[in-house]
Amino acid sequence: MEISAAGRLEVRITAADVGKRVSVRRLNEAGDTAEKFTDTVGVLTSWDNGVLVITRKSGEGVHIPESSLVAGKIVPSAPARRRGPAASYEELARVAARAWRPVESERLGEWELRAASGFTRRANSVLPLGDPGMPLDAALTAVRRWYGERGLPAYVQTATGAEGTEEMLCAELERRGWEREVTAELWTGGLAPVADRAEGAGVVLSREVDRAWLSRYGRKGLSDVALRVLGSGPSVWFATVPGADAPAAIGRCVVDGRWASFAAVEVDPAQRRRGLATAVLAALARRALDEGASAAWLQVEADNTAARALYTGMGFAAHHAYHHYREPADTGTDR
Repeated sequence: MEISAAGRLEVRITAADVGKRVSVRRLNEAGDTAEKFTDTVGVLTSWDNGVLVITRKSGEGVHIPESSLVAGKIVPSAPARRRGPAASYEELARVAARAWRPVESERLGEWELRAASGFTRRANSVLPLGDPGMPLDAALTAVRRWYGERGLPAYVQTATGAEGTEEMLCAELERRGWEREVTAELWTGGLAPVADRAEGAGVVLSREVDRAWLSRYGRKGLSDVALRVLGSGPSVWFATVPGADAPAAIGRCVVDGRWASFAAVEVDPAQRRRGLATAVLAALARRALDEGASAAWLQVEADNTAARALYTGMGFAAHHAYHHYREPADTGTDR
């Protein structure tokens, strides 16, 4: 917190600092908590009618009455990472997009509208990396119309918690009634430590997905469109640990320059805690190393405690959170 020469806490932010990353301390209401003060760090996304809204790294918006502020200051746009490969949000967003391609896409300024017959939100959402080339309301109207023509709900994929992420866009979407349906995190780590975790014996790698792999994959009734999405990416590998009736474990990896992504790691519930997920990741990591990759990324949901523990043990750490906002059910506008 900012402290004056006289030793007093000071509020050194104003409404002109909307869009900047700040740290504030507020006085708690009586009975609110045992602590007298609460500290909040995030992006100041609005300051209207005596209330500040600060968007935390998780994407949560915290509403703070101006009258409760006792201190506040601008802080660096993103904290220094203590471990893992250095990467910007934009670099990771573009790498992640190339690893899970839609079957149809169209540009709206610097936004990319993506569709794949509804198979996963990632392949059926807007990736807003930049300016849509028109006012936001007009852009969102165009987005809703484009997805409506395809019989799909409109989603916008956003991110929070790193330099260059989209806290302001999240706030604007929420003000317009868009609902955040899904939040997860993108984690990064070194590739070599993953490859060194296990021998990977018994893991079969293939360039193409087969029926056995699909039988273990968590999604049922996959269409040809889904298979096209699964097979998309610069250099795609599928891993399988054979089992009696179905694979004991599977995984997917996409190698893209220095990056390798891990996804679709599934293990037979009856064979969990035997190191099969680690063996799959290690085998894929060694293949990615052979292709020249050195860093890895993956996506994990906040409530998947088992996966978070596994990836933490491999040296991964959260880089940013990402979200999918769904269009309002009825805004009274023409789609």
